[in-house]
Amino acid sequence: MTVLSVDNLRVRIGARTIVDGVSFDVAREKTVGIVGESGSGKTMTVLAATGLLDAPGARVSGSSTLTGADEPVQLVGASPRVLRVVHGARIGFVFQDPGTSLNPLLTLERQITESLEKHRHLTRRAAKDRALELLEAVGLPEPQMRLHAYPHQLSGGQRQRVMIAIALACDPELLVADEPTTALDVTTQSQIIELVRELQRDFGTAVVWISHDLGVIGQVADEVTVMRNGVTVEQAPIMEVFDRPREEYTRGLLAARPVLDRAGPPAVADAERLLEVDGLDVRFAVTTPVGRSTVHAVRDVSFTVRRGTTLGLVGESGSGKSTVAACLTGLVKPDAGTANLAGVDVLHVKGSAAKRIRRRVGLVFQDPFSSLNPRARVGDSVSEPLVVHKLVDGRETRRRRVEDLLDLVGLPTEFADRYPHELSGGQRQRVSIARALAAEPDLLILDEATASLDVSAQARVLDLLSRLQRELGLTYLLIGHDLAVIRQVSHEILVMRGGQVVENRPADELFTSPQQEYTRALLAAVPPVKPRSAV
Repeated sequence: MTVLSVDNLRVRIGARTIVDGVSFDVAREKTVGIVGESGSGKTMTVLAATGLLDAPGARVSGSSTLTGADEPVQLVGASPRVLRVVHGARIGFVFQDPGTSLNPLLTLERQITESLEKHRHLTRRAAKDRALELLEAVGLPEPQMRLHAYPHQLSGGQRQRVMIAIALACDPELLVADEPTTALDVTTQSQIIELVRELQRDFGTAVVWISHDLGVIGQVADEVTVMRNGVTVEQAPIMEVFDRPREEYTRGLLAARPVLDRAGPPAVADAERLLEVDGLDVRFAVTTPVGRSTVHAVRDVSFTVRRGTTLGLVGESGSGKSTVAACLTGLVKPDAGTANLAGVDVLHVKGSAAKRIRRRVGLVFQDPFSSLNPRARVGDSVSEPLVVHKLVDGRETRRRRVEDLLDLVGLPTEFADRYPHELSGGQRQRVSIARALAAEPDLLILDEATASLDVSAQARVLDLLSRLQRELGLTYLLIGHDLAVIRQVSHEILVMRGGQVVENRPADELFTSPQQEYTRALLAAVPPVKPRSAV
């Protein structure tokens, strides 16, 4: 039974056509995956099809009919009153960032019971009981206590589980999941995928799953719609898309997926030790409802990074990876330990010496949009380290150096006059890498530097990093949660869990014969090459 039928959907904003003639059907207990790069129109399509599009000057045409068990509703052109009845009751939504989707001022209980009271007319007590059932169903630990918690008191994966509970509160006929696992580590992503599949089996819900990663789509979808520039490029069952993709664009998306069987860089023999970290220990004092306590974020961590190589630092959210990076860059003062960079302890330098040593450690953050000044042109952002460290004299010399850096990361020199919002995500990350390289650091730390990019942009950035390492002999500390991504560029891998080192071995050895159960779990959580239905 068809739950949602979208036919010849078009979206125009001003004179520009954003979505052009998209059609698809979603049946009960089935999942349609909509996949494409950023800007392909996949999210705009689903927002327009469900009546959520609220862009100024947008004009939506075509039809989108919600059928299911109740009376059919034409969602294109529906009145706000009709949409208020449908949204939450018959259509549930799970968006990419649960941190911005959840109200920070309301408890989890109130956010779940709100739709139950509105659409199902339950009493406050009955709604609370239903909220508890939902939190138990989505696998949230200690659900009775969590009812009174606020969103900031949960991890990213836990917040996403709460979003799924809210979306399913009224037993909707259709669930829309817009990149629901992109910001999560691979083990949490695997759990969320399995959770949605279980709930789909239990409640018979139809699902529209939006993603840029065909690897994820392969684990959830029955049918796939591939989009590019607002147009449907390919539409077929999941096995057909993986086995016999008709379009070059689809083949490119498949080739860009991070997979475990892709070989990493060749081993580097007898490379010089550039960074030696010994006994790093970090504790944070936190305030809890029962008083102050201490979080032991990093516990006696030691490792070595060799010149001209990449050390991949892997672990789930909360494992202590980013705290290690913050210590090396001076953002966090450790309680114990040393970190010798070419003979200088970067953890304990002070005064003018600290400024000189900080120049030798570059840092690229996860989100290039928030790490770049939106009011500064690209050229000014890239040249800032040159000015701070007084590396060049004169405006013209500085301009030429900026152009050289942009050329080095594969960007046209005219990008120097653009602002960050005028660039794509992958282009912004290239600017961030150029800025980090401006100070000519000995060590470049990349903290989840590709996690927020779609798979094609991620593949291009990883290729760029590999090329720069070969040409310039750069040394990387690459922090991530996805072992398939880490493998492509890492010579050695350090696995962390709960602030401790679980495993530290050459990449080939770790992937061939992981010694720890936790490492095997991380490997098992990476989406396989073939779709789930092929297993």
